Amino acid sequence: MNNLSKFLKEECSGWKKWEVIWLIFANLIILGVSAYLGDNALGIITSMTGVTCVILVGKGKMSNYIFGTVNVLLYALTAWKARYYGDVMLNLLYYFPTNIIGWFVWMRHVDKESNEVYKERMTVKQDIIVTLISIIGIFAYSYILKLLGGNLPLVDSMSTVLSIVAQILMIKRYTEQWIVWIVVDVVSVIMWIAALFGEGQSIAVLMMWAVYLANAIIMFVKWYKESKK
Repeated sequence: MNNLSKFLKEECSGWKKWEVIWLIFANLIILGVSAYLGDNALGIITSMTGVTCVILVGKGKMSNYIFGTVNVLLYALTAWKARYYGDVMLNLLYYFPTNIIGWFVWMRHVDKESNEVYKERMTVKQDIIVTLISIIGIFAYSYILKLLGGNLPLVDSMSTVLSIVAQILMIKRYTEQWIVWIVVDVVSVIMWIAALFGEGQSIAVLMMWAVYLANAIIMFVKWYKESKK
């Protein structure tokens, strides 16, 4: 019980006023608009846990992995209904185990004063290697998704492969993760717009990705200022 109280205290400490406002605003706008448009509970809960997760990542808080795990399971179900099989496999086979790995990695790199994870930057050589691997992976995986009969295989592949790359960079606490997340979020917004108008999929999930995009831009600036080379 003492450990839980200590953890909760650490997670609630060090927040700036604008960060708290952003966390509350992002969740309220999804809840309000989704409820007004009559979206389903699954989509709303998926979106709110996802938005909370990425904001906690940006804040460098350990609890992002708790919300992230819940979001992963719910999002996989939503993606399955939309026939985005790349996203389904990404969440169940990759995000779920890496959330567990990320928890233990981040535990070793938390600043005891700010209760936030230490933030770092990549070298130019690392940037080039990551870019080349990403391009090769996108085209290879899009071919597999096309054989499976999935929707928008190239776009789905781009979202999946870059998400894998971004998650690795996130676990390693690199600021450049946010650049990759921005690309992922733009691609995912396009995917879910197509799903919304094509098959009437959850508008809450579309809004979730839109908030992800705004959050990635905000947090890139924050991490760049706070990171070390």
